[in-house]
Amino acid sequence: MNYFIAGTDTGAGKTAVTAGLLGAWRSRGHRVAGMKPVAAGVDAAGHNEDVDALAAVSAPELPAAALNPYLLPAPTSPHIAARLAGREIDFERLDAAYATLVAMTDRVLVEGAGGWRVPLTDTVLMSDLARRWRLPVVLVAGIRLGAINHTLLTVEAIERDGCPLRGWIANVVDSTYAYADATIDTLAARIGPPCLARLPFVPGLRPAGLAERLTSVALALEDATPPPGTSSRTAP
Repeated sequence: MNYFIAGTDTGAGKTAVTAGLLGAWRSRGHRVAGMKPVAAGVDAAGHNEDVDALAAVSAPELPAAALNPYLLPAPTSPHIAARLAGREIDFERLDAAYATLVAMTDRVLVEGAGGWRVPLTDTVLMSDLARRWRLPVVLVAGIRLGAINHTLLTVEAIERDGCPLRGWIANVVDSTYAYADATIDTLAARIGPPCLARLPFVPGLRPAGLAERLTSVALALEDATPPPGTSSRTAP
């Protein structure tokens, strides 16, 4: 089954979790793809670290243009970055890229940019991709001060959009935050779908190490029954 990996905000840990899940599936013999439909922000060499991290754990020989159809220079919201670059995000191009990856692999994880409501154009949001491709969602909650409000509002938005939330992953992103456990417990008591993993703050954790931590999550997602209406095709 394919999934959309959403986050409560920029820096919540979407890329690390996505790469970890892909690595866990690859270690079990699956052919996987980590798709970043739109990435904003590049280094001096023109690379985006999220795109590179996902490509490194994806199956070899997948088209780079399918893994990342849009790479925009400015490190800001995709709709602003596209405008600054004089480009327009075309959904037929995104659909074609996603269909290519679905045809070439048996697991595709689509990583969003920023949070659930980040705009891609003046009229379309990142969340519309999950709806368009009928993907169940895994939410990565960045655990720090403010996480309770951000996470509960994001869960509410996902459910209001009619997207099946398969579960959420608590990722501690602030090593100085003394109330991480209490925050995660508070969220777990208020969110219906399960907390799939609690990830402590680990500086410099590599995808291989995270893949080992997320093996049980990958297995749970692998065995999940597709929700009604879920499809690898785009919505009509």
